[in-house]
Formats: sequence, C-alpha cells, structure tokens
Amino acid sequence: MSRRNFEQENWITLLLSLSRMVSLYPAKVKGIGGSKWGYINEKGTYVLPPKYEMARDFQENGLAIVQLNNLTGIINSDSYFIVNPKYDTISPFSEGRATVIDSEGFKIIDESGKVITPKAYSIISDYQEGRAVAANTNEQGEYLYGYLNRRGNEVIALSYESANNFINGKALVKMKAGSFALIDLTGKVLKSYPYEMVDDYGEGMLAFRKSNEGKWGYMDESGKVMIEPKFTGTQSFIEGKAIVNVDNNYGLIDTQGNYIIKPNYNSLLYLGENRFALGKSPDSENPYLFPKYAIADSSGQLYTGFIYNGVSSYKDGIASAYNDENTFFIDKHGQRIAHLPNVSGSGSLTFDKSLIKGDIDLHILYFDKNGKLVWKQNTVIPLNDQYSVIENKFKPNKDYMVYYPQVQGVKNQANVNQALKDLSGVKTIPENTQLESSYIGDFNVHFYKNNLLVLELNGYDYPFGAAHGMPIRKYAHLNLKSGEFFKLKDLFHPKADYVKVISDIIGEKIKNDDQYSYVFPDTYKGIKANQPFFISEEGLNLYFEPYDIAPYAAGFPTFTIPFEEINSILNKDGVFWCSFH
Repeated sequence: MSRRNFEQENWITLLLSLSRMVSLYPAKVKGIGGSKWGYINEKGTYVLPPKYEMARDFQENGLAIVQLNNLTGIINSDSYFIVNPKYDTISPFSEGRATVIDSEGFKIIDESGKVITPKAYSIISDYQEGRAVAANTNEQGEYLYGYLNRRGNEVIALSYESANNFINGKALVKMKAGSFALIDLTGKVLKSYPYEMVDDYGEGMLAFRKSNEGKWGYMDESGKVMIEPKFTGTQSFIEGKAIVNVDNNYGLIDTQGNYIIKPNYNSLLYLGENRFALGKSPDSENPYLFPKYAIADSSGQLYTGFIYNGVSSYKDGIASAYNDENTFFIDKHGQRIAHLPNVSGSGSLTFDKSLIKGDIDLHILYFDKNGKLVWKQNTVIPLNDQYSVIENKFKPNKDYMVYYPQVQGVKNQANVNQALKDLSGVKTIPENTQLESSYIGDFNVHFYKNNLLVLELNGYDYPFGAAHGMPIRKYAHLNLKSGEFFKLKDLFHPKADYVKVISDIIGEKIKNDDQYSYVFPDTYKGIKANQPFFISEEGLNLYFEPYDIAPYAAGFPTFTIPFEEINSILNKDGVFWCSFH
C-alpha cells in the first residue's frame, strides 16, 4: 500500500471513529432495590443502560466516573472500564490527573488509570498549574503540606502548616514557624509575612489580620498595607474588586478599599461577567434565612428587585435563576429569556453540549435547544403485572418537599396510600409562610419478593441556622395481598422472647466486632419491642437513630442478623414470613 493510500485510509478510519462518537448524558431510573444510572443520547434514548449506582458527566477526555457495588471506577463511552470499580471515591480529572481514595489514603492516577504516586497521602487536592497540594501527618499527628508535580512526585517537600493552590506561578503557604509566605513553583520563598493570619491571595493582593480576634485588611505581595484592617471577613480580589464582610453584612470594594457596593446585604455573590447577586433576608431579625437576590453590576446598579431564591454564574450573557415557583434562564439585566425552558420547581439549568440540563427539585431533566423536553426521570416503578409504585411530589412551600410512594393494585388501596402519605411527611404546611426549617423527603423500593414490599422512606430536616440537620429513616413493610403493614413482632412466634434473643445477638456484635467500635461505651441497653427494622435478602436488619448509641457521624447504626441465627424464634407459619417465602 502506498503512503498516500495509507494516510487516506487512516483519515477515513478517523472520520468513521468521530462519526460514532455521541454525546452522552447521565440519567437515573428509579426501580426495585433503589436507583440506577445510565447514559442517554441527545434523543433521550439509553445508550449505556442504567446499571450504575452513580454516574457523573463525561469529561473532555471522554471518561466518566461511575459507581458499582459501592466502589468507584472510570468508564469510556463504550462503557469499558478504564479503571475498575475499586476506589472509595474518584475526583474529576484536572490537568490529566485525578485523585482517588482507597483504604490506604489519597493517590493520583493518570488517564490510563495508572497510579503515579509512590505512596498514599492523607490529603491531595486537584492539580492547578502542574501542582497538587498534598499532606500527611508527622509523628506528632500534625498535618504537613507540600506539593506534587504531574508525575506524582513531591516537588516541594511536605513542610508547611497549610498550603493553597498556585495562581500565576505563586502560592500562599504557612511556614512551620508560624509566619506566612508566598512561594514559586520550586518552593522558593518570594516574600514572607509576619501576621497571625494571611488568606485570599488574588491579583497581587492578600488579606491579613494581626490577631485571631482582629479585623482583616489587604496588603500587596511586597507586604505593603494597601487597605487598613476594618473588615470582619474577606474574599480574594477578582477583576479589581473584592467582596468583604462587615459585622455579617456584605459589600464590594475596589483596590483602594472604597465601597462600590456598601455592606448592606446578607449575601453577595460574584456571578462573573461583571454581574453580582445581592441578597437580603426576608426576616431582618433572622438573617441566616435564605435571602432573596437581586441582579446588579459592579457599580451597584440594580437591574431587578429582590425576587430570586438562587442565581447561577453567567456564561455568554446567560445565567440560571429560580424563584418560589419556577427555574429559568435570565439575561444580563436579570430578565427571563422567554424562548428557553421555564420549569416548575427549584434548581438550575445549564447548557450541556447539545442539550439543556435541568437539576430541578433533586430530579434531572433534559431539554433540546428549543426547550422541548427530551428526557425526565420515571415516576412509575412496576413490580409486576398487578402492582406498581407511583412517585408523587408534595411541595406546598419552597422549603418543604416530599417525594412519596403510592401503591397501585394493592388491596385496601386508599387506606394503604393514606398511611404511606402520613409516614412520608405529607401534612398541612402553610403555603406562603417562611418556615423555621427546610424538609426534604424521598423514598426507595428497598425490597420486593412475592407479596412483601419494603419501602424505605427518607427525610432530612434542617433548622435554619443550625450546625446540621437531622436525617429521618423509616421502613414500611406492606403485604400487597392483604394491604396489611407488618410490625417487627409479626415475624416471631407469639410466645418467643425475641427482644432478649436479638438484644443478646447485637450485644455480642458490639462487644466482639471491631466494625462497631464507634458505639458509645455503655449506651447500648438492648432493643425495644418496636425497634426500627427492615427485611433484606441478607436477613433481618435492626437499626438505631442518630445519637441513640453512636455519634451523629455514624448515621443509623445497623445490625444484620441472618435468618439462620434466629431460626428457632421465627414464625414460619405466620403471615409475615409467608409473605416473602
């Protein structure tokens, strides 16, 4: 074959390869056993079937992060695993590198999946300007920070108390002696600063304060004070302007410290392209409540009233915004763009390759560029030809939303579905009143076998201003044939002392199994007769609420008991047992 024919054949092969390349979009299906993710094309048709527990967007390198069996891997557009699912988490690629976490700690992989770090670290950040911040602990248990190059080697030794990403070849670090310094890409100290705190490096300016209780000011890279300390909080300078905080009110300053926007707002967000969102809380006595936003430019000129609950960053003159009712696109004057999607619910809209992606009320939707709906998540979960579970949404207030199940085909259907609504948190909620907390509820079809349907009902109640919210979890065990809800006692012989038997089994697990070392000492006193539980293929599972026997971070401590271990007390002639056998 001649060189010309060879090159022509390669060119044709490349064109054919490119023609087969399609844009893929992650999409979720709710089904028995929970939700699964796959990838659709621009017509809304699944190209990669929904089999993953999690699926992220395909990146520019043609790779996507997915999860199988609670482990994370990386696939290409043919669903071939470039990295088998073996990591706890994987970060998106930056500069051709990704951070992975396994039982040993943080590591770096390249785009082929090869681990390039010779050892694991306690922390590794994303790459920026060919450097990634890394940290490990020393013999005293103190974190020391340094930098890795793109080969995964320590190009700047782990010797700092803290370290930041590089910006234009410079990074702010805290020396072990306590002072702060600006270093170059080799670790050479360009300038040191003898202040208690230095932060928010950007555009040649650094925020500083002289004591932990003191106010913040700004200096230049040489250490010359440019703006005297007078702020409660600061952010980095961007395009010659910085957002500052004065006694929990936000404003905007120039490089001389002059106010462009006075600190009269409960929130101030930079949206890019010379636009800001100014936020005012609806209740001046409770400023921690979510504010309403107005669109303004960097001179402080307002283009709208305080009408938005949230606004995204601008790109090419367009941003996404939402109010109490809808999510839509706005122009640089804050006005809704009529020809683009206007979607009921709260969230965001983004241009994603050839489609518009909506993340609305915790559900994903896709539209074409004309605003026509291409794909949305299913709301019907078929169990068999007779039974199905229907997803319904209850959102009477912007801060209260529940997705709750209704079962189709079950006996005594009306009473069953009313009970499921009550269990899910569907109740009287004032429409236009500011609530004291936000509540989100959802459900999964956890288990289905023969006539037994187990529904997992989840919720999260967050009191505004609190450090964290409280998760809620309930399980409904429904006999589809009779419409009866089962209780824990229904699983056992009427005269069996199941409370003592199970209490002893769990007590032994806590005592002898290291995986339960998180349980507070001497807090476990056994189970209750109506202990929260759920049935699974693995057996009987009993769980405790947060704080009952373990710290909040432990979630719902759960103990799985195979049915063989409690065979002697199971009522195998009972309706509960027979419903799934």
